[in-house]
Amino acid sequence: MANIKSAIKRVETNNKKRLNNNTQKSAMRSQIKQVEKLIEAKDKENASIAYQAAKKAIDKAVGKGIVHQNFGNRQKSRLEQRINQLGA
Repeated sequence: MANIKSAIKRVETNNKKRLNNNTQKSAMRSQIKQVEKLIEAKDKENASIAYQAAKKAIDKAVGKGIVHQNFGNRQKSRLEQRINQLGA
């Protein structure tokens, strides 16, 4: 454990940020899973609505630096491709 006051503060802030990041990451994953579940059920209308919410959550996580931009783009692209395949 750190002895210096600034190091103790840094540990506390890192813990707070880690917990907040995990919460947002979990929410993002839940949104993605919701879309995937609707895709499996072949419900294109609701899947596209849920995709918009998932897209917003992914963009928010990318903007805050919780996940890498390439990861966010890849997830959005894959979900959108699968939704588009439902209509074909």
